[in-house]
Amino acid sequence: MTHHITMREGLPPEMRSLLRDLPRDSWQAHPAFARSIQNWMGAHQMFRQLGAIVQEDSETFLDKGMETDRYAGRLAHFGNLLVRNLHGHHTWEDRSYFPELQAADPRFADGLEMLEGDHAELDALLDRFTRGANRVVQLATLDPSQMADEAGAVRDMAEQMTGFLHRHLTDEEDLIVPILLHHRLRG
Repeated sequence: MTHHITMREGLPPEMRSLLRDLPRDSWQAHPAFARSIQNWMGAHQMFRQLGAIVQEDSETFLDKGMETDRYAGRLAHFGNLLVRNLHGHHTWEDRSYFPELQAADPRFADGLEMLEGDHAELDALLDRFTRGANRVVQLATLDPSQMADEAGAVRDMAEQMTGFLHRHLTDEEDLIVPILLHHRLRG
């Protein structure tokens, strides 16, 4: 069954069986809520924050509230952190983490496959974002007067990425953390 990220409004009901028994507000108190789970969720929070920074900086620049050199520097820095860390994080999940979880509880194979599909969509978005952001950064030196034209597209992609990350990371946590807690993995 396919649950494309642009169509989902949350984790599909058939993938919530453990979440019903282990709701989000009980995770912190669960004895199997290990440091590794906290670190993994902390990385997710960092991605949300980096996406928001890129989006907000782009909006500020377009509203003429940030100088071209400062915007280009921040876009290069925070955009690079976002892209590199997201690629590394979801590559590790697809190659190592998800196979471990599927072996522990095969009932959630469809959910893990859904999340891997999200990662493929995210890769395409990150590639478009990288090309657009690199173009804006180059224009800071080559022709700053053209930056605003290109920064609008970067802002739009950052906004799309922020929404994507919200949906994906929430669904990922809602599927995976209950599996980890239920099976006492990673503790």
